[in-house]
Amino acid sequence: MADMTETTLTALSSSISALVERTAPSVVSVTSRHAQASGFVWRPGLIVTAEEALAEGGEVFVQLQGGERLPATRMGRDHSTDVALLRIGRADLPVLPLAGAYPPVGALAIAVGADDGSACAALGLVSRSAGAWRSLRGGEIDARLELDVALRRGAQGSVALDADGRAFGMAVRGPRKIIVIPARTIERAAATLEKHGRIPRGYFGVGLQAVRTPDKKPGAMVMNVDIDGPAAKAGVLQGDVIIAINGSAIEDVRSLQRALGSDSVGSNAELLIVRAGATSKISVLIGERPAG
Repeated sequence: MADMTETTLTALSSSISALVERTAPSVVSVTSRHAQASGFVWRPGLIVTAEEALAEGGEVFVQLQGGERLPATRMGRDHSTDVALLRIGRADLPVLPLAGAYPPVGALAIAVGADDGSACAALGLVSRSAGAWRSLRGGEIDARLELDVALRRGAQGSVALDADGRAFGMAVRGPRKIIVIPARTIERAAATLEKHGRIPRGYFGVGLQAVRTPDKKPGAMVMNVDIDGPAAKAGVLQGDVIIAINGSAIEDVRSLQRALGSDSVGSNAELLIVRAGATSKISVLIGERPAG
């Protein structure tokens, strides 16, 4: 029995080591002002890393396995999905394919990062695997994936692998837990950043406060209006209470925010509002949120 156990553990150890070794050439260290992270080769010459671990200004460098250090250019960043895209002057590095399937709760997961030109890894379990969710910063995340692993310094932005060695996302630090930005979210965000350098967000141009209508239904009161914004141009006034959007009653202020994704820019939103006790409909052409 002891020999069988030893053989099984040795095989598991060898398999994990082989997965890390196979992934390592696609994983890099990312150094910016007072910040260090990991990243991976998403497309030839393009590196995906954790936006939160990337300094706002100053030089950025990418260090390859073996120690070669290359300057990098910020292509774009999206704080709502924690995805940042960098460009380097090397198009010959192995691209890491991203898998569209996600492991279930209890499955083994390996986070592979880089530290000063050499690979680092952490082994743990998938502690949560659920449906799509919205981040605190308003990003649409395609799956709620959490890992029971400990990320070392500089490992934020590590690649999350399943037991077959498929990369299913990027491991980052969330509030009190390690979360994975899933592959589908990365593909969508990185493609937009490569094309536009930013993720466009819809914009009404109003400040809102959650309220209850006289019949106890949820509403969003307009507390202030940008005089040059889309809502003002459509006739929305301070004090109006929005109770529905596009025919659906709102649940809270976030119901309106969810309607302002990147696909909303340039589309019309029909708001049902209450003004001085009377209801009316106002069509607002959704604009793009200013960069500030």
